[in-house]
Amino acid sequence: MARIEELVDEDHQSLNVRSRSPLQDGSRSSKPVSVNSIPSSSTPFSTPSAPNGSSNLFGPAPALPPQMVSAKAHSIDEVAAYLKRTPLFMTSLDAESTEDNPELEAMRALQYEGTRAEIAQGFRESGNEMAKVKKWADGKEFYTKALAALRAERKEDEEGGEQEDRKERDIEEACYSNRALCNLELKNYRSCTLDCASTLRLNNSNIKAYYRSSLALLALKKLPEALDACKHGLAVDSTNIALQSLLQKINIQKATLDALEQKRLDRELRQKKEEAMLRNALKARTVRTRSTGQPPEMEDAAIRLVPDPLSPTSTLTFPVVILYPLHLQSDFIKAFGEEQTLAGHLDYLFPLPWDTKGDYTVQGVEAYMETVTGGLIKWGKKVPLLKVLGGGKVEVVDGIVKVNVVPKSGAAGWIEEVKRRKVGD
Repeated sequence: MARIEELVDEDHQSLNVRSRSPLQDGSRSSKPVSVNSIPSSSTPFSTPSAPNGSSNLFGPAPALPPQMVSAKAHSIDEVAAYLKRTPLFMTSLDAESTEDNPELEAMRALQYEGTRAEIAQGFRESGNEMAKVKKWADGKEFYTKALAALRAERKEDEEGGEQEDRKERDIEEACYSNRALCNLELKNYRSCTLDCASTLRLNNSNIKAYYRSSLALLALKKLPEALDACKHGLAVDSTNIALQSLLQKINIQKATLDALEQKRLDRELRQKKEEAMLRNALKARTVRTRSTGQPPEMEDAAIRLVPDPLSPTSTLTFPVVILYPLHLQSDFIKAFGEEQTLAGHLDYLFPLPWDTKGDYTVQGVEAYMETVTGGLIKWGKKVPLLKVLGGGKVEVVDGIVKVNVVPKSGAAGWIEEVKRRKVGD
């Protein structure tokens, strides 16, 4: 019969399957490491004192790694707040995240390590990353820092030379051009044109600078300048599709604005002709006019030649205000023809809604107009308007004809009252 021998471990102890495991009775070949014995720099959070392991059905559990222990000792909000201050996980650069943050300050310091070209290139690449995700304001800031780095004085141990100068020039051109794009997207159109000009001073063959400058000028409604920039770009590369499309757009918009401008000029020219024709018509009829400089608001009511303002045979019409001084009331007639009579208008104005006594009838009223000298002249109700205005005794003030209508029974008393006021003045 074969003999079964027992196997032994490195300590020459017999293996007894019925005996407890060293892990079960707490005995271990090496002393467990206490969480508190780990240096604080190896864990992101402060760690509380804790036992080596927690007991379970099978005995003490092994201790967690220090990093996990430190994380479990804090709430989710505390962990999230810590991560927000960690440069790798930052989502914003607000005061709370950046204040007293040595890791961030260390990374910032690294940005200024190296030559001017290397520092500027680092900022340029950061700007490119921001531009790719359309964070135009952040991209603009990085490009500005890159340009500032190129303008800084060289360090004592930094070597210059033609190759280094060429590298810096290339970076400067790219930063100006890319910052122009950021300004264009941010609708900072004037700043965009300035950056494009700086780009072209460094390289007058930069197609992107011509294109972006033309877009910004178009947005500013500076069509001649936009057209000039576009044409200069096409002179460099006549096959550029973007510039060709932009040129077509500018030409269409220019044609539209030219048409609008021509309409405005035609309208102004016609208005001047109408005004000249109206002055001649008033002069030919010896109608006196005067302006006080503060005409009343009459909307579209005005002295006109109708039906054709440019025809000398047209009829003059006047806005007329009919005053009822004894009752402090009035009526307004927008277009009173020069050949029309007052009776014709009073016929459809009477009876007046506020005339409860029936004092105002066509036969029972008289009409008076103020003369140039300050007196009164009676206007016969069947006399055409032009005959009253054309005598030179009355004048049209601020484009309005004023006539006072009073009942015959009260006319004498009203005239005496007007005379007394004149004497008092």
